[in-house]
Amino acid sequence: MSIGLKIAMVSEHANPLAAVGGVDAGGQNVHVAALAAALAKEGHRVVVYTRRESRTAPTRNRLCAGVTVELVPAGPPAVLAKDELLPFVLDFGRYLAERFATDRPDVIHAHFWMSGLAARQAVQNDAVPLVQTFHALGVVKQRHQGDLDTSPASRIDLERELACGVDRVVATSSDEVFELVRLGADHHRLSVVPCGVDVKRFSPRGEAAPRGTRMRLLSIGRLVPRKGVDDVIRALEFVDDTELVVAGGPPSDQLDADDEVTRLRKVAIDAGVADRVLFVGCVARDAVPALIRSSDAVVCAPWYEPFGMVPLEAMACGRPVVATAVGGLVDTVVDGVTGWLVPPRQPRALAEALDALVGDPGMRADFGKAGRRRVESRYAWSQIAQATAGVYLDVARQRASAIGAWS
Repeated sequence: MSIGLKIAMVSEHANPLAAVGGVDAGGQNVHVAALAAALAKEGHRVVVYTRRESRTAPTRNRLCAGVTVELVPAGPPAVLAKDELLPFVLDFGRYLAERFATDRPDVIHAHFWMSGLAARQAVQNDAVPLVQTFHALGVVKQRHQGDLDTSPASRIDLERELACGVDRVVATSSDEVFELVRLGADHHRLSVVPCGVDVKRFSPRGEAAPRGTRMRLLSIGRLVPRKGVDDVIRALEFVDDTELVVAGGPPSDQLDADDEVTRLRKVAIDAGVADRVLFVGCVARDAVPALIRSSDAVVCAPWYEPFGMVPLEAMACGRPVVATAVGGLVDTVVDGVTGWLVPPRQPRALAEALDALVGDPGMRADFGKAGRRRVESRYAWSQIAQATAGVYLDVARQRASAIGAWS
């Protein structure tokens, strides 16, 4: 096998070309795009397969040198919620099987559980190794959301089958490894490779977005209840002379029609902080570093979080992070070194950490410098790509060895 691999990435709902900030457009989109680009820089060729959502979009699109995004005709060519896509997985898998029959990859990397189902269908009785990254697990979502969980009823069982059946699962955090082992996955088939961050784009140096004279906290990400933005707003009541910028959700001109924004605005009114909470809507990816640099601290307060890329981006920009001690955030944010970790769904604990940080410029500076050092040493995309390629080569060797033993 040549050093340069032909890699097929399957990301059924998360198009790496999509704008980030919608209900189903977030960290996975960024992860797939950045990982594919970083692998291409290492000399590999990547094709990302994602579902077609428009009749007029070109079938093949260039993400960057060495990376092509191919739109798969599975289901109607329209935007659908990811929880509505399971009926179209078979069509997705058939398309992949046809493509791989004429352009066989060296390895397939599926992102999210439905991508894994489609990829597994495409490689039945084939020698192409299959690597799976879940990004989120149904068992964790069900535990935290209960009746509000809109996932298909079969999700947990299908994820269990995938976790036990693919060549390798790449987990993004130690917490995810724990959950996968509980599902029955063989720990020998688990590798931990975290998400990464573009340490050049996300840097303390560079333009900052305009701001006023108040201390500024920033919450950025998808606007869904589990992200805990309401807890951040409630905490603001106990942090004086500080504003909160909330980035994410629909475009700014559509905020008034968004149910989650309406709910969060009512939370702000009830907490008496409506004049200090600014909703800016989804932010173009290129504008995110400047927005982070305009803040004094970044706050992430989800109920649960499989990994969480925002803390990495904040630390890369030299900003301290206050985060809930859940999921992947426990791995990335070092409590008392790069920021503070607090219990989830406890606004008063969040307020105490934020108030301490806002009132101590020396602490903010120290945390910011430590965060920058941490991402440079551990989370640059070049490092993540090399670790991921190492997993690909390992599973390819194991698969080749197994075929040789039976031939």
